[in-house]
Amino acid sequence: MSTVEELIERSRAAQQKFEFATQEQVDAAAKAICKSIYDNAERLGKLAVVDSRMGKVEDKISKCRAKSSLIWEDLKDKKSVGIVGKDEAKRLYKVAKPMGVVASIIPSTNPVVTPMSNAAFALKTRNSIIFAPHPRGIQCCHECVKLFREALKGLGFPEDLVLEVDEVSMENSNKLMQLADVIVATGGMGMVKAAYSSGKPAYGVGQGNVQCIVDSDADIQKAAADIVLGRGFDYGLICLGEQTAYIPAAKFEEFLEAFRAAGAYYVDDPKEVDIVRKGLFPEAGGPISRKIVGLSPAKIAEIIGLPGVPEDARVLAVRGTKPGRGDDLNREKMCPVINIIPYEGSFEDAVNMALINLDYEGKGHSVAVHSNTPEHVEYAALHCPVSRLIVNQPAGTTGGGSPTNGFTATTTLGCGSWGNNSFSGNFTYKLLMNLTRVGYPLDQSYLPDPAKAWED
Repeated sequence: MSTVEELIERSRAAQQKFEFATQEQVDAAAKAICKSIYDNAERLGKLAVVDSRMGKVEDKISKCRAKSSLIWEDLKDKKSVGIVGKDEAKRLYKVAKPMGVVASIIPSTNPVVTPMSNAAFALKTRNSIIFAPHPRGIQCCHECVKLFREALKGLGFPEDLVLEVDEVSMENSNKLMQLADVIVATGGMGMVKAAYSSGKPAYGVGQGNVQCIVDSDADIQKAAADIVLGRGFDYGLICLGEQTAYIPAAKFEEFLEAFRAAGAYYVDDPKEVDIVRKGLFPEAGGPISRKIVGLSPAKIAEIIGLPGVPEDARVLAVRGTKPGRGDDLNREKMCPVINIIPYEGSFEDAVNMALINLDYEGKGHSVAVHSNTPEHVEYAALHCPVSRLIVNQPAGTTGGGSPTNGFTATTTLGCGSWGNNSFSGNFTYKLLMNLTRVGYPLDQSYLPDPAKAWED
């Protein structure tokens, strides 16, 4: 069993051997990482549910296959070695350099795909990486590291480019973050805060609480189906999953009919809504109950004492009243439960309701909009303090990258300064590169005549 200090030493030695790898070599390494997850998706998807005791096997398998394919598709043919950018007009070149040893903090909610994503990004940029998994993801991490090391060995690269902390503890995770060169922290807010306090450059994620606004001109049938898909995927563990949906009051009944047809079980009786509220948040304003995180709607209902929820329900929907503090149902719920609030008035009124909830929790993360009015989409984009605005799609399955949109494929979602993060957007390999800028003298100065510089 190696100490963290010994792991850092091994990792740094491997990275120094890999530091001058060619573009073809780093691409081969990144591809092999992604392919190893794709080839073992079924086994790893099942293991993820057993190891974490959360999530849906079919969705875990699907995520392994889809994300591995998407991330490699996004990485291939991208320059990450040598000159990666030229501005001929300014005679300025950019030369990519590795950062060194990457410390990767892995959450229990995504114990397979996050290691794959971060390892592929690290190797694409000639770094090494060391994982610190959540206690409920140790076996997944171990299996991933085993597969990655075998893939690297097969290519003739140092196996120690990928390592894991032997003994999982807060002490070792903190030590890893202090000794590495850069940190990617995907997990709870406590761990993210520790990453930013480590003294090393860090990329951490923010709190999720995705608001979903349905416009009066939206395709109600599609919107309902998309929301069920996004909220129900992997039993609600995805931080991009829709949390509160605002529905035009005039189309509320039409929406509910479509919602139920898509697999939602709707609860509007105030007493039953309160059962859900207290079942998810036993202490008002406190943390979500770990007993129900990442479980099916039927299982959640059984645990909290809510009768009538069928086994095949994909989402548990509850009738909300108004957004804001004082109602825990307006917060992030890491399970397939969604809050539904009808709104009177304009689209702008619905946006204002979403803003109230974002101010409560989740500012900086994402908003979903279902609308066929571009001006309304633009209004939401201008007014919502979020890093992603997802239009006419299931947020939970597309905001982290999808063949249906242009979002960068990733597993780590930055929330900008709104969410106390150092970046705003989808984490990518580009954030693991140092850049040397080479500047040549220009043939002619672009500084204007000082006497004319301030003329209109």
